[in-house]
Amino acid sequence: MDIKDAFALHPQLETDRLRLRKISFKDLADMHAYTTSKKVTKYIPFPTHKSIEDTRKFIDYVLEQYHIQKKLFWGVELKETQTLIGTIEFVSLDLIHNKAEIAYLLSDCYWGKGIMSEAAAEIIKFGFQTLQLTRIEARTFKENIASQKVLEKVGMTFEGTLRKSQFLKGRYQDINIFSILSEDCCESQ
Repeated sequence: MDIKDAFALHPQLETDRLRLRKISFKDLADMHAYTTSKKVTKYIPFPTHKSIEDTRKFIDYVLEQYHIQKKLFWGVELKETQTLIGTIEFVSLDLIHNKAEIAYLLSDCYWGKGIMSEAAAEIIKFGFQTLQLTRIEARTFKENIASQKVLEKVGMTFEGTLRKSQFLKGRYQDINIFSILSEDCCESQ
């Protein structure tokens, strides 16, 4: 499958516990439940949702990205309950340099259970095996230790800190960057 096909088909992916699938308006209540938590949104670029309309606008944005084939964006659904508990995406795909950047968000009810590591590992495998990427990277706020542990758990390497790299959440933030290369991953899978 090439990248054009990936955008067109936007395949559903599955792990033991998770279904990674397209977002829809049926996810509005589930998504709103965790995007209104300041604890959950502390280390992400968008503001905490204050109303159901904020969440509806975000889903509109995601649906538009599907339509224009700009991003590969998955909802993280817990198979057991069929509940949307987070999101994961290739926030950018650079076809010239054959690389991507992942980003994710997870309801705090599911932190510390290995769920985001499971989802991230599946997205990384998809990126290397299906899209044939060479490099996948991720960025985190320097203070976001939990996210950095997820990245290390899936085999990413810390590359450094981009000091005062982005103005987010009312101040300049130091951003840590991690990466994994195709030769580092998926050889035995």
